[in-house]
Amino acid sequence: MLHDLRNPLNAIKGYGEMLLEDIVDAGAVSLRQDLERLLTEAARLLVSLEWIVNFTCYHAATAETEDERTRLMAADPLLAIRAPDLSRKHPRETGRILVVDDNASNRDLLLRRLEREGHQPIEARSGRQALQILEEEDVDLILLDLMMPDMNGLQVLERLKGSKRLRDIPVIMISGLQETGSVIRCIEAGAEDYLPKPFDQVLLRARIHACLERKRWHDRELGYLAQLKAEKEKSDALLRSILPGQIVGRLNGGEVVIADRFENVTILFCDLVGFTKVAARIAPGDLVENLNRIFSAFDALAGSLGVEKIKTIGDAYMAAAGLPEVRPDHAEVMAELALRMLETLEGLNQATKIRFRARIGVHTGPVVAGVIGMNKFIYDVWGDTVNVASRLEACSLPGRIQVSEEIQRALEQSYEFEPRGVVSLRGKGRMATAFLTGRRHTS
Repeated sequence: MLHDLRNPLNAIKGYGEMLLEDIVDAGAVSLRQDLERLLTEAARLLVSLEWIVNFTCYHAATAETEDERTRLMAADPLLAIRAPDLSRKHPRETGRILVVDDNASNRDLLLRRLEREGHQPIEARSGRQALQILEEEDVDLILLDLMMPDMNGLQVLERLKGSKRLRDIPVIMISGLQETGSVIRCIEAGAEDYLPKPFDQVLLRARIHACLERKRWHDRELGYLAQLKAEKEKSDALLRSILPGQIVGRLNGGEVVIADRFENVTILFCDLVGFTKVAARIAPGDLVENLNRIFSAFDALAGSLGVEKIKTIGDAYMAAAGLPEVRPDHAEVMAELALRMLETLEGLNQATKIRFRARIGVHTGPVVAGVIGMNKFIYDVWGDTVNVASRLEACSLPGRIQVSEEIQRALEQSYEFEPRGVVSLRGKGRMATAFLTGRRHTS
């Protein structure tokens, strides 16, 4: 079998290269020449074996029948690992690989082999140097020697797995056959795999390829998860632009039916006076632009005061204070919103040829609020309080804020009112009302 020849040749070559370094230092010239000839012949034989392996792999990868592929693979079981690498459907993975070993010969041997495979190797002479390199550079894989002075491979591995930035880098431990127990501890600590010394070229290639491929899939998975997170954040942001944040949280929590009763809520309706006539004489683009400008300003006011915009209906604007979070100052903040809406509208009128005026109605009392719809959610409010606020707006006057007696009683210490008397509200009968005119100035 080809594997039976390759293993001892790799061992001869690996140990021979290490011995050659020692012989050069010792000055044994004749022994050095013999060893160099031995290494040359071993390398030549390995090249011949490599050619046979590649030839067999190519035909195995492109075999027309499964029987032919099986027959070719019988020459060496490890060809099954390499044959897919030669297929156009399975390009070989390459990457930046950090080699950590205190033995210079081992490092040089690995660095040369990695370069021949198309990788970008980086070397570290110790565990501490490896950690320093990783602080500044990104790598795809680490080949980590187990037995090193000062800081051994297991200690380096524990530091890597304890780092949020470095823990996902795959690590292959390098060890001698007698260090199996330590290798097992490293695997339990998070190492991906191990390589025994002396290095088998096919095994080295296969395990590096497998680790890099797993890392590529892991990186893709992280990318997909990041995309999903970004899309979820966009979805949540869109929902929050339609629904109150608390309601979005309840929907995400799995609630199907969301309906609550609130005893003390203030409702506001605002309608642009004569908007239908204006719409008939200006271009659609100008109409939408003006309406968007006004309602966007109203949205900003509501957001700054913590008031919940419920919806717009044509040229009407509806808001509520005191839901979905209960607040005792619901009437005060709604009065402030109403006054600021009229002030803001007057300021916007100064910048355009079209002058808009608004009438506003405000009432306070109990309501029911909840989410309706399946494809298009809407957070809406129902109850007599809503109907009264709508009727107060309908019979208000341009540029005025009409409020109920309940609002006047609640705010008479802080705001100025002008009594209007009794008005007839459609569907409600006669009701005493007043106009909110401004803030009460206290000395």
